[in-house]
Amino acid sequence: MSGFAIDWLDLREPADARARNARMLADFATVLPANPLIIDLGSGTGSTARTISAAVPNARWTLVDHDPALLAEAARRHPDATIRQADLATDIETVLTAEAHAITASALFDLVSEDWITRFARAAKGRIVYAALSYDGLEAWHPPHEDDDTVARAFNTHQRRDKGFGAACGPLGASKLAQALEAQGYTVTIAPSPWRLNRETGDALMTALATGVAGAAEEAGCDASAWLTARHTANTCEIGHLDLLAIPA
Repeated sequence: MSGFAIDWLDLREPADARARNARMLADFATVLPANPLIIDLGSGTGSTARTISAAVPNARWTLVDHDPALLAEAARRHPDATIRQADLATDIETVLTAEAHAITASALFDLVSEDWITRFARAAKGRIVYAALSYDGLEAWHPPHEDDDTVARAFNTHQRRDKGFGAACGPLGASKLAQALEAQGYTVTIAPSPWRLNRETGDALMTALATGVAGAAEEAGCDASAWLTARHTANTCEIGHLDLLAIPA
C-alpha cells in the first residue's frame, strides 16, 4: 500500500481527533498497564500517538509504516519513538512478534482484506487492540443532492478495491475485525466516531474530501461532476466511522 500525502494526513488529523469515541479512548487507557508498549500500525507521521498522548501519556511507541517519507516525518515529530519500516501486507506476523501490550491503528482496517484481518487477529496474540476511525460507508451532506446515493454507492464500490492487501473490506472493515478477534477469544466493543464537518471548522477538509469522493466515484464508473459542483458549496457533512476496542480473555 502506498503512503498517503503528509498534507492530507495533517488536514484530517484535527477531524480525526474530534471524532474519536471519547468513552472508548478512556476505556483503552484504563486497561493499559503503566508505561505501556504500543505498536501503531500504518502510523503515517504518528497521528495516533499525538492524538491519544493525553490519555496515555507514558506510552512507549513503535511506529510502523511502509512509506519512508512518512516515517522520516514521524521520527522528526516523535524523536523518542521506535521507527520501523515494514510492508504490513506481507510482514504483519513478523511486525507483531515485537514486544507490546497493545496494538493501535487508525483508518486502516477499511483498507485491508478479510484474509489479512484473519492473519492480523491470529498474530495479535492476546495484545489489546484499539482500532479507530474505520470508514463505515455512511455519508450525509447538507443540503442534499439528487446524486448523493449514486455517488455514495460508487465510492463504496471503489473502497472495496485492492489497496495492496487484497480486496479491501471497505465499510465492513470494523465488523470483520470484530468477528476475527472474537474468534480468537477477545471481547470486542464497537462505537461510532463520525466526522462532523462544517465550513467553519473543516472547510479545506470538506473540499478535499468532496474532490476525493468524486474522483473515486468516477473511477468506479459514476459521473460525479454535478455532485462535486454542489458539494463544493455544501454547508456540512457527516462521514461515518467506527472505533473498536478488543480486550483479550
